[in-house]
Amino acid sequence: MSAPARATPLPTPRAPSPASLCCCRKSPSAGGRCAGEYPAAADGGSGRRPPADVASASNLVDFRLRHFHLDLRVNFALKEMSGWLVLDLVPLVAGVRTLVLDAHPSLLVHAVDCETSDGREPACLAFRLEPFADFGSALNVDLPDPVEAGTHVRVTVRYTATDGPAMWWLDSELTCGQDRPLVFTQGHSVSNRSFFPCFDSPAVKSTYTAAVRVPDDVTVLMSASRSWYSKAERVFHFSMDAPVPAYLVALVAGNLQHVDVGPRSRVWAEPCLLSCAAKKLGGSVERWLTVAEGLFGPYLWGRCDLVFLPPAFPIVAMENPCLTFIIASILESSDFLLIDVVHEIAHAWFGNAVTNATWEEMWLSEGLATYAQRRITTEAYGAAFTCLESAVRLDALHRQLRLLGDSNPVSRLQVKLEPGVNPSTLMNLFTYEKGFCFVSYLSSLCGDVRRFDGFLRDYISQFKFQSVVTQDFLDLFLATFPKAAQEEGVDFQRWLTGCGAPPCEPDLSAGGTLTGPVRDLIRVWTRGCAPEPQEEAAATADLAGWSTFQVVLFLDCMLDHTPLTHEVMSRLRACYASLLDGLNAEVQVRWLQMVVRSLFYPDVPRLNDFLRKHTSRMYTVPLYEDLATGAMHGVAVEAFQQTRQRLHPNLRRTLQQILSQGQQDAHARLTPLRPPDADGVSLRDVNVSA
Repeated sequence: MSAPARATPLPTPRAPSPASLCCCRKSPSAGGRCAGEYPAAADGGSGRRPPADVASASNLVDFRLRHFHLDLRVNFALKEMSGWLVLDLVPLVAGVRTLVLDAHPSLLVHAVDCETSDGREPACLAFRLEPFADFGSALNVDLPDPVEAGTHVRVTVRYTATDGPAMWWLDSELTCGQDRPLVFTQGHSVSNRSFFPCFDSPAVKSTYTAAVRVPDDVTVLMSASRSWYSKAERVFHFSMDAPVPAYLVALVAGNLQHVDVGPRSRVWAEPCLLSCAAKKLGGSVERWLTVAEGLFGPYLWGRCDLVFLPPAFPIVAMENPCLTFIIASILESSDFLLIDVVHEIAHAWFGNAVTNATWEEMWLSEGLATYAQRRITTEAYGAAFTCLESAVRLDALHRQLRLLGDSNPVSRLQVKLEPGVNPSTLMNLFTYEKGFCFVSYLSSLCGDVRRFDGFLRDYISQFKFQSVVTQDFLDLFLATFPKAAQEEGVDFQRWLTGCGAPPCEPDLSAGGTLTGPVRDLIRVWTRGCAPEPQEEAAATADLAGWSTFQVVLFLDCMLDHTPLTHEVMSRLRACYASLLDGLNAEVQVRWLQMVVRSLFYPDVPRLNDFLRKHTSRMYTVPLYEDLATGAMHGVAVEAFQQTRQRLHPNLRRTLQQILSQGQQDAHARLTPLRPPDADGVSLRDVNVSA
């Protein structure tokens, strides 16, 4: 697709200016650094050129991105953000003629201008949008000829962002308060190319600033170090003082209010959710930050705020620097809320400060963050709690292995990403849990978990604000622990490129006091019939004192044995009525999956109530997948018709596809569900929280 070579010149973008009213984070007068000094270069000052990225259409290896600025106006009526992007670039090679940025067909580019530091007049540039992959396009911009290496180039792109994969426009009825519209962005992994043209690769980092204009009574938040509000102009200004990759630039705008929950933490939410969210977190965020700093070194981002988003948020949580996005649905489960927030805090060190340079090595973010999360919870809540949570996740990992098979290449820690494949498809439990097992194994090689904590502090100190590859991590590990390579049986390649289960798993025996009773109860209920009289005491044990993770471990294992007989389901329902009647959605969704797979019709009203209440992807999709392929297909159709207006269009399309696929297989709808086996487990058998 071509665009005219000339267009009306853009007005000169204005740099953000301070104002007296600080809206959400520290005042500009507090200074421009969160902690320490940040390198200005996109490569974090390492001097290394970024590796090639097959998921990026850009020529990122030809330029250094020093900084960028966004100036946008939000229009809820048209569901678009329009304005301009300014890129401060330095060519790294002589004679480069073209700038190629990642973009998206939903991104409307109106004009491109350029200024250079060699004294030339500003020029309007020719550009064209060309196909790249189903998740993006290539924006090719012809530069003035010639541009020498080291010349500062300022490129301004005037554009409009509409309804691309990063842009989540919620009508009023899709918000929690159902009174005003809301918009948020979600960039991971490669969606932000539909938010703004960019080098959409984790290998490229830069600082950024932004100015966002919105209607009255709308609050804007971004993943930025500092922000302030210009009341006269109705403009929110933001500055991210540390270099970040494009996928970590995030924005939310809507009816948002806040409560301070710590000296450097604030909870944001719609007014109807705010008191609940603040009460659930209390002073915990500062406690978790303090523990993490004791383990991994100073928190580098200044603020650690959280914003709770409506059920349309497509994942559980996202570690946007300074401002974690988290789904409000998780507030129903305190244990899951704790783990998810601590996991995102861990990303402040592993993933945000030090980032995987390619999506093929995502374990450097998720595996290390999962290990760090569990070090934090061990220090804060003890080894038993952490081992229980780990047991739940590792059980889910083995459930996914039964689905995929031991030889599936996605079970590798280093995955070869083929051109045209969306990196988001690589997000699975192996990235988290096999990565965690590998890091735990490395910790065991050094012989002392505290010494390994020290190594991780050194890793962050050496590579902060840079993007790295696995070899960087291992080189530092072997330099720190040279004897580790001499241990018998040490084989890093088996861990990194081998398929299947982790070669070994950490010792979870410290959690035996919590997991033991769960395993005992599972044995009682999985003999194929209701408990014998001598087992009655164990079967009717009061689970009110169990944690959510104990109950989830029990139900997940019971799901592995579905379908259960009507007799067993009736007894389970009678024994644990108070538990199943509770508000914990993590418990309810698992029980309702058992209801569907076991064709337990007495609890269909409970199923209908749940689907009417919960409209988030993480709860609806597993249930619809079970319903659509079984005898309860009609229940799914009825629930969909009743709730479709409260479902985000993206989720609505997903559920329509699930229902359509189920409708095409009449035999599957009429045949009772059979027990899962090594070849018959589907993705819905793998309960995963991000």
